[in-house]
Formats: sequence, C-alpha cells, structure tokens
Amino acid sequence: MGFNVSFSKRKDEKFYLPGQEIRISRRTITTKSYTTENDNVLTCRQRTWFILGCFVAVYLVLCVRVTYVCLGNGINIDTAVSEINESDIFRFKNPVKRADITDRNGEIIATSLPVVNLYANPKHIKNPKDVAEKLNEIFPEIPYEELEKKLSKKGTFVYLKRQLSPNQQVQVNNLGVPGLEFENCEKRIYPHHNLFAHVLGGTNTDNVGIAGIEQSMNDRLTTSTKPLHLSLDLGIQNQIRDELIAGVKQFSAASASAILMDVKTGQIVAMTTVPDYNPNNDTNPNAPEHFNFATKGIYEAGSVFKVFNTALSLESGKVKTTDRFDTSHAVTLRGIKVTDPHGSHGMLTPEDILVESSNVGSTLEVIRVGKKFQRKFLQSINMDKALTEFELPELAKPWFLSEKNWSDASMATISFGYGVSSTPLHIISAFSAIVNGGMYHQPTLLSNNKHKGKRIVSQKTSDSMRTLLRAVVTRGTGRRANVEGYQVMGKTGTADKLNENGRGYNHNKSISTFISAFPQSDPKYALLVVVDDPKGSKETFGHTEAGWNAVPITKNIITAVAPQLNIKADFDLERQKSIVDAAYKVKK
Repeated sequence: MGFNVSFSKRKDEKFYLPGQEIRISRRTITTKSYTTENDNVLTCRQRTWFILGCFVAVYLVLCVRVTYVCLGNGINIDTAVSEINESDIFRFKNPVKRADITDRNGEIIATSLPVVNLYANPKHIKNPKDVAEKLNEIFPEIPYEELEKKLSKKGTFVYLKRQLSPNQQVQVNNLGVPGLEFENCEKRIYPHHNLFAHVLGGTNTDNVGIAGIEQSMNDRLTTSTKPLHLSLDLGIQNQIRDELIAGVKQFSAASASAILMDVKTGQIVAMTTVPDYNPNNDTNPNAPEHFNFATKGIYEAGSVFKVFNTALSLESGKVKTTDRFDTSHAVTLRGIKVTDPHGSHGMLTPEDILVESSNVGSTLEVIRVGKKFQRKFLQSINMDKALTEFELPELAKPWFLSEKNWSDASMATISFGYGVSSTPLHIISAFSAIVNGGMYHQPTLLSNNKHKGKRIVSQKTSDSMRTLLRAVVTRGTGRRANVEGYQVMGKTGTADKLNENGRGYNHNKSISTFISAFPQSDPKYALLVVVDDPKGSKETFGHTEAGWNAVPITKNIITAVAPQLNIKADFDLERQKSIVDAAYKVKK
C-alpha cells in the first residue's frame, strides 16, 4: 500500500500497549498513502489554538483601548469638566480614612466606621414626586418637600441623606430607582459616649473635626492612619466622672470639673466636666453642657491663690517659714479693708496662714514682698496668657490686670484670690510646678509630648511648700481629704460668684475649689476639683465652703484612683509622722 507495517510483541507481555502494536518502517511515505483529514485529535488541537488566538487578539485590543483612555487621549477633559460644577467635584474624591484616637493604654476612644451617603442624579429621576414620596417613608425626618425640591434640580448631583444605616441602604436599593446612588464614606464613632466628650470634641457630616482634639489635630488624623495616643486614662477618667456626678447630685451643684495631672511631665491623665453630652448624637454646640469649664471657665479661685502667694513670698527671700505675722487686726490699703471672715487668728506663720486660710496674713506677706514681684511671679506661671500650646482649641485667656491698674489694693485682693480670674487648667499647671521641685511644664494631652520645663521656684521653696500644704490636710480646711497612706496635701478655696451683669458679687452663690497633690514625700499627681454653686444641706450643716464639698469629692477620687496609678500606700510613714507630731506637741 505504499508503506509497510510490522507487528511486534514484547517478550515479557501477553498483549500490546497503545502505540506498541504497529511499527512503521523508515520507508518513504507518500501523500496518497497517508493523510490527516480523518485525524480527530489534530483537528481539535487546531481549533483550540484558533480560539485561543482569538482571545489573545481581543485581550490586546482591550489593553490598547484602556491604555489610550487612561492616558487621557480618549477623553475630552475640557468638555468633561465643563459638565461638572464645583459642588460636584468633591464627590469624586475617595474619603480619607480618619485615624483612631486611643488613651494612654491603647484603648480606642474614637474610631471611624464605613457607611454610605445617598445621592441622586436628578437628570435620571423620571418622577421626582413619586420618588420623593417613597424616600420620605424611609427617611421621615426629611420633609417630603425638601426631597422633591432636590430631585427636581437641574444639576447632575445632589445629596439626599448622609450616613445611612445598613437597613436604610437596603430599603433604598429595593426601590430600584435609576438615578439613586451610594457613596462610600466614614462615620466617627465614640464608643464611650459622654466620657471624653469635652476633650475629643467631634466631627461634622464630612468627618472633619469641628471641636476638641478632633479639630486641633484634624490634619494629623487625616494624613496618617496611625492611632493618636492621648495621655488620658480611660479607667481613671471614668472613675473621676462618676465621683463628680455623685458630688453634683449630693450637693445640688450646677456643675463640677476635675483635672488630674502628672506633675513631673504636665500630661493630663483625666479631664472632665459634668454635665456633659454624647458626641455620637447631633446636638446643639451652644448648649450649656458643651462648655468645657476645665479649659474655658474663667473664675476667681479664692483662697487657692494663697498657694501662689506663699510660694512667691518664700521665693523672694523676704519671708521665711519661721516668720510670724500679726493677723489680729484688719489691714487697710487705699480704701480696701482686708479682714478674716472667721475672725482674727493672732500671730501666724506662713504655714498657719495657709491652714487658717487667713486673708490678713496673705496680705501682710505680699506687702513685705511688693506688688512688682507679685505680678512678675504670676506672669512666670502664665496667669496672664492663654495656654495656646495646649491641644484643645477651647481655651480662655485669664483676666489679668495691666501694670497700670496693679494697685496696692489689687495686690492685696489678688493675694487671697480676688482680682485675677483664671481657668482650672492654669491653676493646676502652676500648682504642679510649686510641688514638683519648682519646674513648670506646659500641660498636654499627648502621651509622647514631653516639655523640658522651666524653673519658677527653687527646690528649697518647693520642699517648704509641700510641708505647708500637707498641714492644710492634716489640721486645716482640707482634713476631709486626708486619705491614709497617700500623704495628700492641698489647699481649699471658696469664692463668691459675680452677678450676671458682672457688677458686684452674689453672696448666695459660690464656687468651691480644692487643689491637691500626692504623695507629699515624692509628688506624682495633682488633682483639681471645682464645684459650681453647691448648696448647703443637713449633712453639711448648711455650709457651702470647699471643705464640705470639693474636699470630700477629692478624697473619694484619690481613694479610688491612687491604686490604679500604681501608687503604693505608705502606712508606716503615716504612723511615723503622727509620732513625730505628737512628740513635737508635747515638747511645745
């Protein structure tokens, strides 16, 4: 037939395997004798390669087309832009993820969750009235007239509803209306609700910070996804807030504020004001509960200022801790008569002046020092300026007399807390410097923000002030804050509030303050508690002074948070101190 075939069989097998049965000789094979027309395998292969080639060709065409469009040569950019007005441009931008905010321990206190916004292209809405009616059933809070007006616009883009819930998104999808679209975005969430309201602030519907840390750190939060770590402690903040709420209720006060500060760094561990609000809800930013008294509340702190008056007196070198001042008589300066509200006290040392909270004694101290040194010292602790380096935008500038108006009379009233108005943040920052060894640190809410600090008093003055302030708690107006084992030191202050018209004082309304630090042997934390307009009760025997409200609140706070701050109670030192005091009294 044109080619010869021979059959062979392996000796070790009883049958042939496929391909082994036939052996084709090396003779020339003619075309007539062998063809592939009936070879189905080869035909299948050819068709497969043909189809594959078609796919490759189509793919190459698509690649060329996509490249052409992406390079911009296939789009008339001028024409496209002309069809979009300025209000539409931002919708093409992908939302920037806003970084989380955490407390000092890494606990999330502000985060963002993915949500969608509903918008429409009015040109594609065939029946605006019908669509508006359906959407109004899903969003009853949006008036029907408003929806119809938006859907009837001539533009190509209009927002209908921002930050839809998943259920609302499903309902809109089920309508199946062409022209209704969704835009991916984020919603700011505060998992602890009211707890950090005044510090964190909030964001608007576009997720842009409008208050608090959210506003001041907006650039940082939107240019980095790395969490922003604050110096605040969630657990301690919660504990202090609970104590303030209980205190406001117990003393029928209008409000209360507290700040806990690390005296060695200026870092704020807790800062809260009650009543407060839930930043997760759309609330009125002008409502009273939005006011952060801790940083914006300017007030006359009363006898708390005697701490600064005593410190500047000792620092001047003109007053010593062993000096005695005759407080048995009133002091008159330029028509201002200074008296002690609870009667004369006789001869008092600087320690006694703080313990008895003597206005006359404070006046005699500053007379010896002079008003120039007094004013200069208060400026050194920033009582004349807003603390602009602090991370919150809600800051107030103290009310500080000009040098021209700094008279002998004002020198006297300022020595015991009238005539200069400041914020709680100013007071605790200055107080921390008095007890920490003499170094003033700028207050901060950031855990990694450490200021070098500047010296305002000597180590000697600071050591002396610790002893004097400890006496206020052991035998003075701060006795109710004497938490055993923690060597609390501090000073009370009660001041009448100004009338609403700013003229004169309302003797029926007061504001109480207790500034404290602990432990005395090595101060680590300072705590400021302010109670606005507390009321007297049977429990307080009708008294409204700080010793009856701000002081016991402070004791409750320190008792609860000191262990959380890893401060070990030193009961041995307390007993040794009591033995020494007892021996001193017997000898005396």
